[in-house]
Amino acid sequence: MRILLRLMTFVGKYRRLLLMAFICMMASTAFLLIIPQLIGQAVATVLSDAERSDLIWLAVAVIGAGAMRGISAFGNSYLTEVVSQRTTYDIRNALYDKLQRLSFAFHDQAQTGELMSRATADVEAIRMFFGRGLLGLLQIIILFVAISFLLIRLNLPLALLTMAFLAAVGWRASAVARLLRPIWLRIQQLMARLGTILEENLTGVRTVRSFAHEQEESHKFATQAALLYEEHIAATRQRAFNISLMVFLVTIPIVLILWYGGRLVMAGALDVPGLTQFIFYVTIMGMPVRRLGFITNIFSRTVSGGQRILEILDTESVVKEKPGAIELDSVKAGVHFENVSFSYDSAAPTLKNVTFSVQPGELVALVGGLGSGKSTIAHLLPRFYDVSSGRITIDGIDIRDVTLESLRRNVGIVQQNTFLFSATIRDNIAYGAVNADMEQIVAAAKAAQLHDFIQSLPDGYETWVGERGVTLSGGQRQRLAIARTLLINPSILIMDDSTSSVDAGTEHLIRRALNELIKGRTTFIITHRLPIIRNADLILVLEDGEVVERGRHSELMARNGLYHQIYEWQLSVTEDSVEEDPEAQGNSDL
Repeated sequence: MRILLRLMTFVGKYRRLLLMAFICMMASTAFLLIIPQLIGQAVATVLSDAERSDLIWLAVAVIGAGAMRGISAFGNSYLTEVVSQRTTYDIRNALYDKLQRLSFAFHDQAQTGELMSRATADVEAIRMFFGRGLLGLLQIIILFVAISFLLIRLNLPLALLTMAFLAAVGWRASAVARLLRPIWLRIQQLMARLGTILEENLTGVRTVRSFAHEQEESHKFATQAALLYEEHIAATRQRAFNISLMVFLVTIPIVLILWYGGRLVMAGALDVPGLTQFIFYVTIMGMPVRRLGFITNIFSRTVSGGQRILEILDTESVVKEKPGAIELDSVKAGVHFENVSFSYDSAAPTLKNVTFSVQPGELVALVGGLGSGKSTIAHLLPRFYDVSSGRITIDGIDIRDVTLESLRRNVGIVQQNTFLFSATIRDNIAYGAVNADMEQIVAAAKAAQLHDFIQSLPDGYETWVGERGVTLSGGQRQRLAIARTLLINPSILIMDDSTSSVDAGTEHLIRRALNELIKGRTTFIITHRLPIIRNADLILVLEDGEVVERGRHSELMARNGLYHQIYEWQLSVTEDSVEEDPEAQGNSDL
């Protein structure tokens, strides 16, 4: 019940429409209850040998009541569907907005297929609740109360006997709802797992085929699909049995009415018109009672789906914007890390008491092995994660004191794994600067050494990029990502091994362009390629989350420490690759 009450808060803004739908439902119910009264009068008219015109007028009245019931039922159905669609629209958007705001710590553990299932199947279950379940249950309750009152007026003993059986039907519906709730929760969880497997296989189809793993992946998918099938069959079995049982239980009162009511008529305790009305009212009550099976199924799905959606909506983001956060404007881009420590999920610290200062416009190189903490520094600066201890400042301002939007507007990142959207090249370049004109887009592409390639395409900048940029090579994706970042003109630039996927010639061209572009911009370069960071103003050498060496290239080489070892090793690898491909030689100015 708590979950349903929480979901009802989304309907508040549409209470006028919901009220109109409720009025239509009440009108439909009222006209439905009038019809047995008119039929009873018609039977009385026939038995009393009254004028034929009276019977005709009663027939017209029945037709009119039926027509008005149909019109009001249409209004009820249409308005409830409008309310359900608008409400689920709000819930779906609230869910999406929440997912957009949740920190990377949440997304590191969440599965894409699981989240997609919650945003689709679970939201659809809630739509069914608002569209058919909510007012449907209210109508059943109103019909039960109204018809019970009318039956008691006609004959109390017969009414009590009838309501006892109908109460048993209601109890059965409630019991089935409790049985179906965990089944539907398992179904929705299995659908999420199935979606995850499907999403992973579609995304990694090249890897699957490269390792000839199609059969194993098909078996994995089929296993989950079989489990989902079994749970659906279990739910269908319960629902079908419940509906059949209710249909049977509803017929029992009719038999009792004919037997006991007939005796009352013969005894003079009840007249024939009254018995006719009684039978019609019980028949009318039987229709919504039979719908209880459908309604309980909707409620069970809604509770399980609502629980999964509210889990996300109630999740607190680890990275929060503090009240009264200020805008980060007129940035000079001086960066200071002060005793910064960080760990993922209470695991071993990824960074340990890291301290360094970067003056505005300086080029900083982060060097170290895998897992040394280089990328973690890049993630902490735009507050993708919050530090475990210590603080990070830009121009002396703690980044936790500024708005997230203004902070990330001033920190541009070229990720190691470039993500492109299924859109045109122009749209992908202008992703972070939607108001950029074509001249600015072309300038960014030229700076990233991508313009000539784009011009060689039949559709130029309007060329459609496949999902995740699959129609482009790794080097082209990297350069497009660089152009996208440069277009927003950030005060601080972070390049996470951004030239690792390009050939030596293209890498040389990109570095030549970046030599001009990084002037006046604080730049962090995270890379395993040491030749490109020889001219850095500051080199930070990280090992196991600690800064073990710092200084310029010449200073670190003179110390003959870890940096010297890494540099000599990388240099030998570079020389070997040049010997294998002499045409790949190029000057490393950056």
